[in-house]
Parts: sequence; C-alpha cells; structure tokens
Amino acid sequence: MLSPGRSFARTLLLLSLATALFGLTGCTKKPAGPKPVELKLKVEVPFRFVAYGDTRFHNPKDTEAANPAVRVALVQAIAAADPAFVCFTGDIVYNGNDADDWKVWDDETAIWRDKKIPIYPALGNHDLHGDEKLALGNYFQRFPELKNSRYYSVRAANTLTLVLDSSLDQAAGPQERWLVKKLNKIPSDVDFVFLMFHHPPYTSSSDDKKYGGGHSARSTEQQLAKMLEDRQAQVRARFVVFSGHVHNYERHEHGGVTYFVSGGGAAHAYPIERAPEDPFQSKQVNYHYLLVEVDHQELKVTMNRLELNDGKVAWTQPDSVKITLAKPTVANADAR
Repeated sequence: MLSPGRSFARTLLLLSLATALFGLTGCTKKPAGPKPVELKLKVEVPFRFVAYGDTRFHNPKDTEAANPAVRVALVQAIAAADPAFVCFTGDIVYNGNDADDWKVWDDETAIWRDKKIPIYPALGNHDLHGDEKLALGNYFQRFPELKNSRYYSVRAANTLTLVLDSSLDQAAGPQERWLVKKLNKIPSDVDFVFLMFHHPPYTSSSDDKKYGGGHSARSTEQQLAKMLEDRQAQVRARFVVFSGHVHNYERHEHGGVTYFVSGGGAAHAYPIERAPEDPFQSKQVNYHYLLVEVDHQELKVTMNRLELNDGKVAWTQPDSVKITLAKPTVANADAR
C-alpha cells in the first residue's frame, strides 16, 4: 500500500501525463491559419473586369474533361477585352494535384501574364482534387500574392471583392468571422461589394442531372445568401455574387442581391431546367465569360456567349443587366 505522500506524488505524475497527452491529441486550441490578405489594385473608375469559371485546364488531347478549343478561345477573347483583372469562380484545373494540369494553365494563359492582367481566384472542388496539400501547393505557387490565404479581399476603386473558399464552412469558424467583420465595416466610398466563391446559393439545376449535368444548391450557401439579403436593406453598397460549379450561365435576383452563376469556362456545358421566375431563360449550353463594367454608383454585367461551329468563332450577348446602388432604409439613412 502506498503512503499518502507517495500516492499524492503519483497522482500529480498521472495528471501531468494526462495533460501532455491531451495536448498531443490535438484537443488544445489549434493555431490560427494564415491571416487573410487584403489586396489593393490601383484602378480608376470607370473600369472593367471579367468573371468566369470551370475552365478545367487539362491535357488538350483529353476531351472528356473539358472542351479545349472553347477554353483557348475564351482566354484569347478575355485578353482582347483588356480587363483590369480576371476573377475565377473556381475549378481552374481538372485535378489540383496534377502538376501537368497546372502546366497547361501556365501555357494557355501566358497571354494574360504578358499583358500583366491580375488574376483573383476562388478555390473549386477540382482545384482540391487528390492530395490537398499538393493541390494547394500548386495553386499558391501560381498565386503567390495570396500568401497561402484560402479566402481574402481585393479593393479596387469603388469596389470591394470578398473571395471565399466554399470547401470550408462558411457558416462557422474563422472564415465566417472574417466575412462578418468585413461586411460590418464596408468603407463608405465602396459602391459595390462582390462576393465570389465556387458553389452557388441559387441554381435551377439539380443533382438529378435531368439534362446530363447539374448540382443542387447547398444549405451552407443558402444560409449565406439569407444573411446577405438581410443586410442588403441596411447598407448603401450593393451586393453582387459570382459563383460557378454549374456548367452554364444563370442570373437570379433575391432580396436586392444579384446572383450570377458563371460555370461555362470550358468544362462540358449542359442545358438546365430553368425555373419560370428566373430572369434569364435559355435551353442552350452556354460557354461564356462575364464582362463587368464598373462606373460611379452603377455597373453593367454582360454575358458574352461563345459558339464554335467548324472552328469558326461566333459571339453573342444574350443577357445583360445594369445594377445601381441600393436604397438604404430610413433607419440606416438616419444612422448615416
């Protein structure tokens, strides 16, 4: 039988071991990840930029993953549009962990680097395919200005762009806290707040893939949309959302917020069953990019649709919309 003194010493030893094991098992508070970068682009109003996604850069000989001719035509057209920057709604490459896919990206978008066009990407599910650590290494190697930030902000003239990673939980955790903080402190000279992430809050497509493809909206993004719509009535700036994932084009209007789905960057496009209340109706596949023209207190978003027939390029603009500043509530006007 142990003496009281030896028993107490043994208890302290066990407590020390338990504390050590508790830390080793990861139950302590995890260190914070990289601080989200706040990028600034010097540009004057008026200016234009491009938003699109789901390009799936990949071996051009493999036509199962995407349409390489469409991809190249879009890159060339975007370069010719001379945008101030390009926003990507995700799925830049087919497999994020494949170095060869990223080499195709390097080769096919060389014209953008030659013209010094900044690229602001959001992570898509394909960008994270395979070994995630390797995939993120490939991604951040191409975008060193992000400093390993999976979500970040870009300030350009009278706009603020908040880029999110929809593979992370947007309804809780550091990204959610960062987003709320940014939305709580929108600078007074910002006319438009753009939010960009891969999975759309609204889509008329569904996981049923009635016409060969599609994805249903997820509850996480739906909750985010509800939060934005609740806030929209109380702020001067206008919220505009750009997403991808669905390989087509959609436009939705809810609670004063305009939502664009732009996933026609070359991943094989498919028709979708559009809801009767959708502002844009089309039974076609829509390879495209969005041209966003920003002015003082208003902007114009035009869908530039690409059609390739026997190698001949044809462009149309089947949808275009003007967005002006929101009218704040009386309470908010008084607060200002």
